[in-house]
Amino acid sequence: MTLALTVTEALWFLPFVLPICLWVALSDLRAMRIPNVAVLALTGVFLVIGLVLVMGLGVWSFETYLWRWAALVVVLLIGFVVTSLGLVGAGDAKFAAAMAPFVAPGDGLFFLMLFSLVLIGSWIAHRVAGRVPAVRRATPGWTSWDQGKLFPMGVALAGALAVYLVLGLGSGA
Repeated sequence: MTLALTVTEALWFLPFVLPICLWVALSDLRAMRIPNVAVLALTGVFLVIGLVLVMGLGVWSFETYLWRWAALVVVLLIGFVVTSLGLVGAGDAKFAAAMAPFVAPGDGLFFLMLFSLVLIGSWIAHRVAGRVPAVRRATPGWTSWDQGKLFPMGVALAGALAVYLVLGLGSGA
């Protein structure tokens, strides 16, 4: 399958997005919180690198850039509703909205399937790791281990975005 995400987009976004994704995953594992500053940092990366893709490299039109911002707004509105229903945390909804512009138009369904796989894999890994005494000793104070049915969704969200961008490096588009 060929992604709509281009190699150029992936090359420009990945070095800046990956550290934020790691930060979000670790923060959610430790404290079951995604810091607002991480959401703002991811949004800032899109703001700046998106402008580089428009004005510096000519990869995107300004219209494409604006449509990517529209995706953020749409996902934020959906996230507001889903959070109001108590289905996800506010940090998860805000981070998902900040992630939305990075997903190329045409890759939406692929990204949702990828997210589903990463979510299942990370949930299983989290549940298994939480039962290993050596892991628990190495991560004292991580609140995600003892949250019952709650899961640090930032792990899956950040993981899916990171994997998507890595896959974009080999997309050939």
